[in-house]
Amino acid sequence: MALTPTWLVHAVLPGSVANGPGRRFVIWSQGCTLGCAGCFNPDTHPLAPAAQSLSPQDVLHLVLAERASLEGVTLTGGEPLEQPEAVADFGRRLKAHSDLGIILLTGFTRTEIESDPARAAAVASVDLVVAGRYVAARRLASGLRGSTNKAYWFRTDRYTVADLTAVPEVEIQIGVDGSLVLTGMMPT
Repeated sequence: MALTPTWLVHAVLPGSVANGPGRRFVIWSQGCTLGCAGCFNPDTHPLAPAAQSLSPQDVLHLVLAERASLEGVTLTGGEPLEQPEAVADFGRRLKAHSDLGIILLTGFTRTEIESDPARAAAVASVDLVVAGRYVAARRLASGLRGSTNKAYWFRTDRYTVADLTAVPEVEIQIGVDGSLVLTGMMPT
């Protein structure tokens, strides 16, 4: 019997409207070795000991607790596809227990994903992959694409380009403790 993979998670946000169509549960993976200059999530790059080490089942329980108010889940980072076994396991579990959509934002290109069996398995349950390295000189910050070279890979017909262009570019949430969460594509 295969062991359940561990998922290093930087943070979760149970409800966001700036990370895909509808209200979404957002999961930021911890760790990224791609090194895109100008990335707006540098705190997610190191394989930090402060990251939460969760099983995909643990993350699934967090999502399912919010399911009634969600349209879907967005996986971002860091780099989710640097933890492909955990992402694949989570995707399979989520699709088996809900009808929520899955969007994955990655720095890997479609060719890099399709040529690697583990990464290809990780996107098997995903409805939309936004793929490609962030290029600061081609900054867009709209429609879930940080730069113009990032490509939509629609794996199902759940989402459309119109759905993505309607997503707000930024969102500010204020916690009950007064903490601020700024998320989205962060226009300059």
